[in-house]
Amino acid sequence: MDPVSQLASAGTFRALKEPLAFLRALELLFAIFAFATCGGYSGGLRLSVDCINKTDSNLSIDIAFAYPFRLHQVTFEVPTCEGKEREKLALIGDSSSSAEFFVTVAVFAFLYSLAATVVYIFFQNKYRENNRGPLIDFIVTVVFSFLWLVGSSAWAKGLSDVKVATDPKEVLSLISACKQPSNKCMAVHSPVMSSLNTSVVFGFLNFILWAGNIWFVFKETGWHSSGQRYLSDPMEKRSSSYNQGRYNQDSYGSGAGYSQQANLGPSSDEFGQQSSGPDSFTNPI
Repeated sequence: MDPVSQLASAGTFRALKEPLAFLRALELLFAIFAFATCGGYSGGLRLSVDCINKTDSNLSIDIAFAYPFRLHQVTFEVPTCEGKEREKLALIGDSSSSAEFFVTVAVFAFLYSLAATVVYIFFQNKYRENNRGPLIDFIVTVVFSFLWLVGSSAWAKGLSDVKVATDPKEVLSLISACKQPSNKCMAVHSPVMSSLNTSVVFGFLNFILWAGNIWFVFKETGWHSSGQRYLSDPMEKRSSSYNQGRYNQDSYGSGAGYSQQANLGPSSDEFGQQSSGPDSFTNPI
């Protein structure tokens, strides 16, 4: 039997059924999708400039761009429709900072999720041996939740700028030949942004996963157990004091009733004195 089968048969992977390890595994997968759909993107658009003089026309102007979206460095040449002269232009904008930050967060989140999943599966006893492991895990989870929120929001804004800068109508407005009504300019095809849209979705999904996992990691820390003890101690004291008061009240009630009954009932001596009264009165007669 191979080692993996032995570990599976021994119940080592049982930790994946717990929410803590299961969410870490999901975070690992979603992080892969996030940086793969953003960092692996390459796209482009194609334009057509049809001049009055057909020899000056260029019906296939390809403009390619890719991650990290430094669009101001993407240059292309277009005809001026004034002889064989060419005009060199560049796209507008730079979304590299938001894109690189997003991919960096995704890569480090993937590495940490992978390491944490391994610890949960193979070193769970050492992880729960003291409070240091869960405490570090809790702090890192909170930090990554914040980073996912900031990174996804920044990249969503950066993607919006990329879409505007690579819009064929926006690019055609940069070409001087297209400003002349006699020349015909048109977009052959537009860039496909579906994978970039998917990366933003996975970014916010990662934020939801990491934020939701904060509670399960917090339950492993000593802060949660100390809080449980703090809440349970006053309840136990209140319950014990209530039971003690009820016991004293019952004891006092039963004792008082018994003594009252004893005081109300006449004694044998008093009863004897009352019955002997008439006898002593009738004797002289």
